[in-house]
Amino acid sequence: MSSYKGKLRLRSCGLLVKGNSILLVQLLSPITNELTWMPPGGGLEFGETLEETLKREFLEETGLHVKAKSLMHVNEVIKGQFHAIELFYKVEYLSGKLQTGTDPELSESSQIIKDVAFKNKNELKDLKVVPEYLKEEFWTDYESSL
Repeated sequence: MSSYKGKLRLRSCGLLVKGNSILLVQLLSPITNELTWMPPGGGLEFGETLEETLKREFLEETGLHVKAKSLMHVNEVIKGQFHAIELFYKVEYLSGKLQTGTDPELSESSQIIKDVAFKNKNELKDLKVVPEYLKEEFWTDYESSL
C-alpha cells in the first residue's frame, strides 16, 4: 500500500443498486487500517479509460460484469500521505456471479478485500462506509435519477 502514498490517484468506482440495497466491498483500508465498506472500484492505469477501469475493477472485486451509466458523485480524499479523486458512476448489472474478489496487485497473504455484499440503506447507518455520501444523500440523488 505504500505505492499509494505521496501521489495523486484517480479512481473509478461503481454504484450498483438492487432494490433498497447497494453493492459494497469490505476491505482493510490502507488509509485508516480499519475494516471499511465502499463501492467497488480502483485506480486508473495509464492509457485506460474511466469506463474500462470501472469494468476491470468491478470484475476483479465482485465477479460481476457491469456497464457504466451516469456520473453520480465526485469525492476527494486527502489524509496524510494519501490523496485520491474518486468518480462514482451508477452502473447496470450485465452478468456474472457475485463473489468476494481479489486485488491482483497484492499477494495472496496481503489481500485487503474481506467481503462483498449488498447492504440496504438502513444497514449503512451502523457501518463504517466511505464515502459518507452513501449513507443518505446518495439515495436522494439515486431516486431522482430514475
